[in-house]
Amino acid sequence: MTPAASQDSAASTVDVVIVGAGFAGMYLIHKLRKEGFSVRAFEGGSGVGGTWYWNRYPGCRVDVVSMEYSYQFSEELQQEWEWSEKYATQPELLAYANHVADRFDLRKDIQFHTRVTAASYAEDSGRWMVRTDKGDSISAQFFILATGTLSTTNLPAFPGLDSFEGPTYHTGQWPHEPVDFTGKRVGIIGTGSSSCQSIPHLAEQAEHLTIFQRTANYVIPAHNEPVAAEEIQKIKANYNEFRQRNQQYPFAFFYETTNKTAQEVSDEEREREYEAAWQRGGLMFLGTFTDLITNHDSNVTAQAFFRRKLAEIVQDPETAKTLMPDFAIGCKRLIVGTDYYETYNRKNVTLVSVKDNPIENITPNGIVVNGTEHEFDAIVYATGFDAISGPITSIDIKGREGRSIRDKWADGARCYLGLMAAGFPNLFTITGPGSPSVLSNMIKSIEQHVEFVSDCIVDLRDKGHTVIEADADAEEAWRAHVDEIAEQTLYKSCNSWYLGSNIPGKPRVFTTYIGWPQYATEIEQVVADNYPGFIVDKPALAENA
Repeated sequence: MTPAASQDSAASTVDVVIVGAGFAGMYLIHKLRKEGFSVRAFEGGSGVGGTWYWNRYPGCRVDVVSMEYSYQFSEELQQEWEWSEKYATQPELLAYANHVADRFDLRKDIQFHTRVTAASYAEDSGRWMVRTDKGDSISAQFFILATGTLSTTNLPAFPGLDSFEGPTYHTGQWPHEPVDFTGKRVGIIGTGSSSCQSIPHLAEQAEHLTIFQRTANYVIPAHNEPVAAEEIQKIKANYNEFRQRNQQYPFAFFYETTNKTAQEVSDEEREREYEAAWQRGGLMFLGTFTDLITNHDSNVTAQAFFRRKLAEIVQDPETAKTLMPDFAIGCKRLIVGTDYYETYNRKNVTLVSVKDNPIENITPNGIVVNGTEHEFDAIVYATGFDAISGPITSIDIKGREGRSIRDKWADGARCYLGLMAAGFPNLFTITGPGSPSVLSNMIKSIEQHVEFVSDCIVDLRDKGHTVIEADADAEEAWRAHVDEIAEQTLYKSCNSWYLGSNIPGKPRVFTTYIGWPQYATEIEQVVADNYPGFIVDKPALAENA
């Protein structure tokens, strides 16, 4: 392996190049340095934090309990950091990321304000040549994509997109300085998670807020609150036991459940349990009964409860009707919000459905729908992301025989175990396509993948190997397995970013593994069995890669 490289961008050879300095990239730097590898991370922003660096829109916060959405690789870190709220805000999460970067001296191996634009694999040397938008060319034995799952923003190609004369914002690329909407007429396009979190805050500021909704979503109250000192003390007294318990749940975080199906209880008991889950709040309303995401009839009972709650909260019946989703609860990302539905009772808020009458164009003065121009002083695009595979295909990556990963994934992204793509040796994807990723506690998924990758390349080094890649047959079998599990659920019953349906022309493929404990067991077994499904030191491209 090569000696440690300096921060100087002229240094052209390292053991590992990492793309991204979010929670995955930061842990990779720390872990790989401890194992003696030289690393260089490239980050497009001016600081660490990934998701929590870029998403600064009003109301932005995590939807997994803070005490769980945090690193567990360092007991000292767990003990010293104090979370203030049940669901941490973006500023607190960014402060946490910066604390980690300072504590472990990570910035010295990160080149900020730099985006990786291309990478190509040289079969003769078994190394990757990585290029950036700043003109860097750096050679690395291993190339690791810590690019995140929701980091490539999606901005639909509305006619006249650039013609609007006022300021425009995207929730995924929010300015670092505060934005004041006081006294302004504001239009916001989209009602996904970032929009539902920001709408109550925008409505409080704006003279008038107009919301353009294509698809209504299920929004569950967060019931956020400060973390009680006694609760923090209780968890910190045995953090390991807390973590181990939570990892036995399907999404790698704790939730309260009846451990019954919705069909085996009376109507009265079912209503009581739904109400209790609503009052608890949070993502795992879906975990109230064990079959809500697998049984259509059970899901219908949850939908009916939701309609009743919506009718109670939203005063105008027509608005409530427009806000009611028409698909299975959970097949799109469940949203955790605060005062979202209550906001529609404000006199300065208008809801415009663009489901049947899409946005026609953007004009210098506003947005045209169904022949009517809505005039604004500012427009907010809450139009989401090219999820999971988008951050990877945004880079021009070429593997064996110069084959592009964009071409390989033309009919849908796939990786063996969500970690490696056949035909792309020594390239690892952290929480990539085919792993639990967005259907899990992301921090735990990140730590698991980082530790797998680190242990794997240490093992290669210790045994004198230089190249590892996924076997094409194993990759295809894993893709089929991921899809087979999804078919047993309701996840594929509606269009969602889980399937890439929000991106025109993107293949409709479900790329997320459902079931954390089973996946964790699979990974452990692969390591114990000496990496079946991977090819070590095989220079030829496997067939059908």
